[in-house]
Amino acid sequence: MLVPKRAKHKKTFRGKNRGMSDRGIQLDFGDYGLMSLTHGYVTSRQIEAARRVVAHYTRRGGRLWIRIFPDKPLTKKPPEVTMGSGKGDVYEYAVAVKPGRVMFEMGGVTPEVAKEAFRLAADKLPVKTRFVE
Repeated sequence: MLVPKRAKHKKTFRGKNRGMSDRGIQLDFGDYGLMSLTHGYVTSRQIEAARRVVAHYTRRGGRLWIRIFPDKPLTKKPPEVTMGSGKGDVYEYAVAVKPGRVMFEMGGVTPEVAKEAFRLAADKLPVKTRFVE
């Protein structure tokens, strides 16, 4: 799973996730891509699940680029703990995705294979997506 090696702050504020993406909006590496259409947090587990299903479907043919990295720590308090006494512990890392962001790119495969692989990967992600060429 993807996690940062080190971070400036252990716990961060959630922040606002509004507007359209202004970076990562066009294909830079591959011929096909999976673009986000909605806002949301994509966790490192979901990225890994999508990567695995694409690798399995393409039988590790072609090349896959992951264009997002989960660097935002998400915290959670243990069950049955009362309010107060500070922020909870970090339990996973996520990336805030905005509409227009290309999350995955693929090259070296036919358009049909890429489209089906990205359809399977999109089922693992919490945001609506579309296939781009």
